[in-house]
Amino acid sequence: MKRSRPEYWIVPVAAALVLITDQVTKYLVATKLEVGQPLDLIPWLAPIFSITHVTNTGVAFGLLQGLGNVFVIAHVIAAVAIIVYSSRLPPERRFLRLALGLALGGAIGNLIDRVRQGYVVDFIDTNLWPFTDFPVFNVADASISVGVALMIGLLLWEDRQERLKQQAAEGG
Repeated sequence: MKRSRPEYWIVPVAAALVLITDQVTKYLVATKLEVGQPLDLIPWLAPIFSITHVTNTGVAFGLLQGLGNVFVIAHVIAAVAIIVYSSRLPPERRFLRLALGLALGGAIGNLIDRVRQGYVVDFIDTNLWPFTDFPVFNVADASISVGVALMIGLLLWEDRQERLKQQAAEGG
């Protein structure tokens, strides 16, 4: 019997942790707060952070409202692409696997909401300068954003490393 390498568990474990956190937090917000109702969890942070129950038929951060069916298809395509791509990665690509797991968990979390209720529950409400009008978002949105940023950073770093190797090989 062939044992699977621990690296291959990074994507599903990261995705599962994001998905569970996302769904539990959305459930708590949806059952404890009315739509539009804010909650200051930590009073001294209220000027910059609160929980506000918002529904979103758009994409991450409230963009492109009303295109829910398009986003259902996009989330399914993204999830399948991540699963296929991650299954073909060499084992040493751990950080890329983590980034893919974060994005996958977020995509599935928002997909569940869209299919089940036709909208996504958002609740993380920040007011940090210069982002004073930053849209309300959720754990899935944040996870997708962090995953994509990590992927971009990794790809840029790897590209730079490759260019440095080429320069060294050319004697320059």
